[in-house]
Amino acid sequence: MAKIGFLQSLKILKNKRMLFIFLMGISSGLPFALTLGTMQAWMTESGVNLKTIGLFAFLRIPYSLKFLWSPLMDRFSFPFLDRRRSWIVVTQILLAISLVLMGFLNPISNQGLVVILAFLINFFSASQDIVQDAYRREVLKDEELGTGSGLFVNGYLIAFRWISGAFAILISGYVTWGFVYQIMGAIMALLALCAFRAPKADMQVEPPKSIRDAIVQPLSEYFSRPGAVTILAFIVLYKLGDNLASTMSIPYILKMGFSKEEYVAIAKVWGLIATMLGGLLGGYFVMAIGMTRSLFLMGVLQALSTAAFMILNTTLKGIPALIGVIGFENLTAGMGTSAYAAYMASITNRKFTATQYALLSSLMAIPGVIFGSRAGDWAETFGWNGFFLGSALAAIPGMLLIFYISEVPKKFIERIFVKLVVTLTVIAGVYAIYQSTIDLFVLFFVPKPG
Repeated sequence: MAKIGFLQSLKILKNKRMLFIFLMGISSGLPFALTLGTMQAWMTESGVNLKTIGLFAFLRIPYSLKFLWSPLMDRFSFPFLDRRRSWIVVTQILLAISLVLMGFLNPISNQGLVVILAFLINFFSASQDIVQDAYRREVLKDEELGTGSGLFVNGYLIAFRWISGAFAILISGYVTWGFVYQIMGAIMALLALCAFRAPKADMQVEPPKSIRDAIVQPLSEYFSRPGAVTILAFIVLYKLGDNLASTMSIPYILKMGFSKEEYVAIAKVWGLIATMLGGLLGGYFVMAIGMTRSLFLMGVLQALSTAAFMILNTTLKGIPALIGVIGFENLTAGMGTSAYAAYMASITNRKFTATQYALLSSLMAIPGVIFGSRAGDWAETFGWNGFFLGSALAAIPGMLLIFYISEVPKKFIERIFVKLVVTLTVIAGVYAIYQSTIDLFVLFFVPKPG
């Protein structure tokens, strides 16, 4: 990629393509909070128990499996616009409809329908991400990729943290939660109209001619590498503790007596600033001390920030403590995500970047889905301090694997260690899926007494 000067980079921002890339970042981030933090706040206020709130994390499974249907979206299109833009418009319209319908439901009396719609919102959102990633690569020139990707991420964060996060939670104090979701659906409909006007890519990539071209070759190339399974285990486990804790952070903060307004002001505004700063610091450390050391340092800091949530359950309660905990957690999360993303990008084959990165990013979402679905149950069983301490300790296996991902372990004891970690992770994951499936069945299909 050719290097460009500062003034040239400013001229790029005048390009109409950049505006639409920014708007697509907003459309990508908007649904995320509406099935995560914002929905947790809605359910907490409605009196839904922690166990059920935690189970809703299981419905985010489409983000972990989106690589399975991405070849279909790559191969086929609708008879209007082009292959990428038609899928973008269709997925955004479906998201708008789903969000409006969600506004007519009650999380207690209509739990079954809320589950179905939450799952569909996650499915349509994950599908939107697939095609927007492809569109961004095809519509931007080489010298525009850096600026365009930055605008997309900023749009995502603004939507996730502020529009469907802070704004949605704040206005819920003045209108019903149902109307909040209908407003979000209307915003998504407007974004779909904007996507309809998005520019066509100058470079049209030829669709894959077969399923083998789309999936088999990229996957076979990756798994032919030495240590491929070890790397996948690391990707799944590295942010396990961080993801587990974030699943219950909003219910925890609200139950500690903080108001929605206090949470929004600190977590959604100050937290976003800390996350962006952490991303810059993470990139600096990768360049300064190398990938392996950076990943280990970020892993330690993330574990400490997870354990720091216990401070809010002690004598140090209050706004200053919340500011410190939220700031530290978001700063370390930004640092870890930056180094984590850099590592994943570094191990993809340039010939198969899209498919291999989709696989890795899908696996990255697995801990939040599988283990996050048990978070509410564990919080009720072990208490808040026990839950956050356990979440901090859950980061240890992934951190230990860091020392084995740069080269394949050659010693027998090292191979045994890696296999043990992988095996225990699979067993724990199967157990979590089994328990969550049973709990969902009991919740929605077993008649309640009285």
